[in-house]
Amino acid sequence: MDKSTKPTVVADDVVVSMDYTLTVDGEVVDTTQGDEPIQFIQGHDNIIPGLERELYGMAVGHSKKVRVAARDAYGEIDPDAIIEVPRDEIPKEIPLKLGVELTVTDENGDLMEARIVSLSKDTVQLDFNHPLAGKDLEFDVTITDLRQANEEELEHGHVHSDDEEEDMDDEEFEFFIDEEDEDDSPEK
Repeated sequence: MDKSTKPTVVADDVVVSMDYTLTVDGEVVDTTQGDEPIQFIQGHDNIIPGLERELYGMAVGHSKKVRVAARDAYGEIDPDAIIEVPRDEIPKEIPLKLGVELTVTDENGDLMEARIVSLSKDTVQLDFNHPLAGKDLEFDVTITDLRQANEEELEHGHVHSDDEEEDMDDEEFEFFIDEEDEDDSPEK
């Protein structure tokens, strides 16, 4: 496609602006309502594969309901991604409550997201699965804009924007797990 021509439908290497509402089991878990649409480069694995496949050929203003099976979203629940850690290995500043989200650093320096899913007198059970793993997802999507990705965006594989923000409302805790002591720890 000529880079000066505005795309008319969703295709590879096109920056897609999209409004969506995500529901799981009838409950809204995420939406762009009241916020800016999300932007991503189609065909670059910026969104879950099951949703990305369904967007091809959509034009600006078109809406669609998309059901994405767990295997095409965040995958099935991996029991090996749930580990027990001795309570005394968790830093004191981390509140030991169900649902607390943590950023854990492994022995390679890689960061992994986890949630506390169980507590006992001596251990804390951490789940490294995505919170939506094992769940079928329902999306209501509307394409709000399309443009050709520029060379820098294509090289980097994501949309560049001056107003990208991170959600600073979520409190994050970090600590280190020495996986040499864990036989059942998740592998990256």
